[in-house]
Amino acid sequence: MIRTEAVDLHSQGSGQVINITQAIAQAVQNSGLGSGIVTVFCPSATSGVTTIEYEEGAVHDFQRLFDQLAPPDQMYEHHLRWGGGNGHSHVRAALLGPSLTIPFVNRRLTLGTWQQIVFVDFDARPRQRSLVVQMMGE
Repeated sequence: MIRTEAVDLHSQGSGQVINITQAIAQAVQNSGLGSGIVTVFCPSATSGVTTIEYEEGAVHDFQRLFDQLAPPDQMYEHHLRWGGGNGHSHVRAALLGPSLTIPFVNRRLTLGTWQQIVFVDFDARPRQRSLVVQMMGE
């Protein structure tokens, strides 16, 4: 059986990290499925999802890593075509990836003790986002 839901977010962009663990856990709880997998997908070229210990220091380190890998003040060919100033956002999102799959058992996510699901918006401006949450199971 397959169930699909949306998680709507308003983000500030600029590498904002948003903890979406509770929203995903609630979607699994509401799905009527006991065990299976849940995939979280962001239909966006400037954002991504992953897991991290959602703690101020770890989040800061994570954001700093992307500043080092794809600095916003560098020249990006993407700027020449569109002039949006978000070339770094596209590169960062491609490195992180747009989706994450997590098993669930007895309607509970199988995350580790300190592991939370996060959405990261790398765009250069605030955005409304709608994540696709698809659950498959029985």
